[in-house]
Amino acid sequence: MFNPNVVVKNLVQGSQSDAFISLIARVLMAYIFIMAGWGKITAYNATVGYMESMGVPGMMLPLTILVEFGGGLALLFGFQARLAALGLAGFSLITAFLFHGGAEDAINFMKNMAMTGGLLFLMLHGAGKFSMDNMLEKPSV
Repeated sequence: MFNPNVVVKNLVQGSQSDAFISLIARVLMAYIFIMAGWGKITAYNATVGYMESMGVPGMMLPLTILVEFGGGLALLFGFQARLAALGLAGFSLITAFLFHGGAEDAINFMKNMAMTGGLLFLMLHGAGKFSMDNMLEKPSV
C-alpha cells in the first residue's frame, strides 16, 4: 500500500539530506531571534518604553537581547544548540503570554507557541552534522 510518509522519509533520510535539512531548519529558527535581538539593539529606548508599557521592567532589556541575539547566533552556528534551543523555547513561551496573550494578537501568540515546539524538537535532536556542536563532540584521534 502506498504511504506518502514512507516516501518522504526515504527521500530525506540519507545522511547528507539529514545534515542539510537540519542546517536549513536551524538557520530558519535562528533568523527570527537574531533579527529581533538586533531590532532591540538599534531601537533600545523605544523597546524599553514598549516593555514598560506591557508591565515588564526596562532593565530586563539587556537580558532579552542576550537571549534573543546570543541564542540566535548560537543556533545559527550550532554551538551549544540544545541549551540555546531550550532557553529560546522558554523565552518564546514566556513572551507569548506576556506580550501576545490578548485576543487581538492571537497570530503572534500562535507563532510563539509554534516556535516553542520547533525549538523543543531541536533541543531533542541536536544541531546536526553541519554544526560547531558536531565538530566539538567528535572524539579526537
